Amino acid sequence: MKSASSSLDTIDYKILGALQENSRLTIKELASMINLSSTPTFERVRRLEREGYVNKYMAVLDADKLDCGFVAFCYIKMKQHTYENSMRIMQAVRFIPEIAECYNISGEYDFLLKIYTRDMKSYQKFILRILGDLDCIGSLNSSFVLDEVKNTHSIPLSL
Repeated sequence: MKSASSSLDTIDYKILGALQENSRLTIKELASMINLSSTPTFERVRRLEREGYVNKYMAVLDADKLDCGFVAFCYIKMKQHTYENSMRIMQAVRFIPEIAECYNISGEYDFLLKIYTRDMKSYQKFILRILGDLDCIGSLNSSFVLDEVKNTHSIPLSL
């Protein structure tokens, strides 16, 4: 079976790597970096977007400057392992702005959330007033970030 990325060539990987590093590059700058003219570079970028290799472009904001620098990882266990409870949690987290990431995981817990708040007091309020209202949650366990060692959205690229 052929993998999805097998249709990518070296130039495609260079484009993806450059865009992953700086999505604000102009086509002209990108073309110069990969030693290709602007038109084929533009066409390749559009194809990579169309085929879903590039999902979106975004700005990475500074959480501390925006007074949201308290980061917690919250592990959730459902009360009962049912499809309905799982769906309730997945639907709810999509609309809670403090939750930046949510993963349905294996192991002792069912979900892992990455949550940004102002401080410990705000996190406590969040747990009691937001997550506490989800009656399908049986228990939760929190870990707090002491220092950020590495934070990247980069995917390792190789041929």
